[in-house]
Amino acid sequence: MNYLIKCNTPLYSVVLLFLIAGTTVFSQNNDAFQSKNQFWDKVQFGGGLGLGIGNGFTNIAVAPSAIYNFNQYVAAGVGLQYSYLKQKNLFSSQMYGASIIGLVNPLPEVQLSVELEELRVNVSYENINVEDDFWNTGLFLGAGYRAQNITIGARYNVLFNKDKNVYGDAFMPFVRVYF
Repeated sequence: MNYLIKCNTPLYSVVLLFLIAGTTVFSQNNDAFQSKNQFWDKVQFGGGLGLGIGNGFTNIAVAPSAIYNFNQYVAAGVGLQYSYLKQKNLFSSQMYGASIIGLVNPLPEVQLSVELEELRVNVSYENINVEDDFWNTGLFLGAGYRAQNITIGARYNVLFNKDKNVYGDAFMPFVRVYF
């Protein structure tokens, strides 16, 4: 009988070792899973869709974006943008690019923003057979009123150049929504 106990003791130890190791491995996987979920819990998605159709005029825009909330005061994110614009018998234009945005909420109702936008612009003028391709850089400083996921405000492009710019003015209103 003593011999059986000695033989089973190493087997019992090995089984116990595997149970402890397995529990440790699963708890580490659980921590990694929770860390991953905590990251995605702080990410919000948003962006814009636009469609304008008129008498010989078409404007289509898609601009998805995402931000990461570091805390209740600071967030940063990235965005993509594509836009197609055509005025029949006059011109057509495509713009595509990316942006980086930083948001600061000093008060729950106030949102300050800084956004760097880089767009590639391709314009074709139909009547005179001229094409114009250029990069448009915008650095926007903005402020808005925030209510939960929606911010309404205005931004100003400090790099605005009236001779070579895709926007008609340096000052622009905005509506920002993140879910």
